[in-house]
Amino acid sequence: MSAPSFPRRPMVVALPREHRPRRAIWRVLGSLGLTLVIVVLALLQPLIARGAEWLSIPWEERWVLLGLALLPVLWWWTTFGQDRRRPRLKIGTVRPLAGARTGWRTRLRDVPGVFRTVAVAMFLLALARPVAVLGSQASEDEGIDIILGIDLSHSMAAILDGDPKDLPRGSRNKAASIRPSRIDTAKLVVQDFIGRRRTDRIGAIVFGKEAYILSPPTLDYQLLSKLVGQLRLDVIDGTRTAIGDALGTAVARLDLSDARSKVVILLTDGDSNAGKYSPEEAAREASRVGAKVYAVQIGNGEAADVQVGTDPFGQPIYEKRVVPVNPKLLDEIATKTGGKHFIATDGKALRESMHAILDQLERTRFEAPVSHHEELFPLFVFPGVMLVALEALLRAWLLRRFP
Repeated sequence: MSAPSFPRRPMVVALPREHRPRRAIWRVLGSLGLTLVIVVLALLQPLIARGAEWLSIPWEERWVLLGLALLPVLWWWTTFGQDRRRPRLKIGTVRPLAGARTGWRTRLRDVPGVFRTVAVAMFLLALARPVAVLGSQASEDEGIDIILGIDLSHSMAAILDGDPKDLPRGSRNKAASIRPSRIDTAKLVVQDFIGRRRTDRIGAIVFGKEAYILSPPTLDYQLLSKLVGQLRLDVIDGTRTAIGDALGTAVARLDLSDARSKVVILLTDGDSNAGKYSPEEAAREASRVGAKVYAVQIGNGEAADVQVGTDPFGQPIYEKRVVPVNPKLLDEIATKTGGKHFIATDGKALRESMHAILDQLERTRFEAPVSHHEELFPLFVFPGVMLVALEALLRAWLLRRFP
């Protein structure tokens, strides 16, 4: 009796794929239909909350929406693409399993992928930052339009002596051996001036050999104060002082204003020796538009200390320099426009001059538009998080794979 013969190599056949076209078509249609239903449910809350407003709502980071173009790839990878990564068991024959019926869990195998794709879509919409304008209303406030003219010529590097405690803030943090310069003191006083305003529109210009607009009149005091705090003497050409151009630039900005009361505050320590416009001509234009000029002269023309370097031990080295001023010119400009001329020889006097200007300013009323905005990204974050949670639950409990 001969021994039974076995094949040298067992026949290995993988578990059958869905090879029937009809079943594959129904699977595709079912997955697409489920995706559409989940998208509608996920967008239900945003649509109920805002409705037709979404047609006009701006998206702050709209470039993020380009990521939506990759969602079809993600959808395929998390549904049909999972078939290639499905665990397989190699056995000799699968004929007894060919007629077996598939369970209901098999029909749900594409649901987690659909949940994940729609969740990513919700997160992309949230990252695009939709913002709703709740309302733009005009609020009437008492105030005036003020333009601050800040001298950035090289002479502003001279020391402005005085007790640091007399300054608003900042000087106490400096080393005891370093004395504040005129520009440092002026910035502190101007920032304090801005911080004390509530309903005045304030703008700023800087000038040296030429004049430049730092900020148009605004109610954003925090931004304006930050811009003033970042000023340095080397940001513009400070070899000369163009008082006429500075005043003319300020008057040009105020000419566009509808405020009844307009004011220019010039802080300078020099004489006018540059520019296209003469100070007298600029003063006449200021009178024409109804702008008062308050001239604050820093220093009295005497020799002042200027830091020229440091010694080997890091201590500052000063030398005396004479900075010519023209108080007659500043007084003439202020008088012609109905303003006033101040002379500040130290930090305390400079601060008091600015407060004296405030006491003399008239009041008027103007309309300031105030807009309120609402971030709408939470409307998309919530359904996205819920879909991620549902996907995790399905994979952990119902559709857990073996092994």
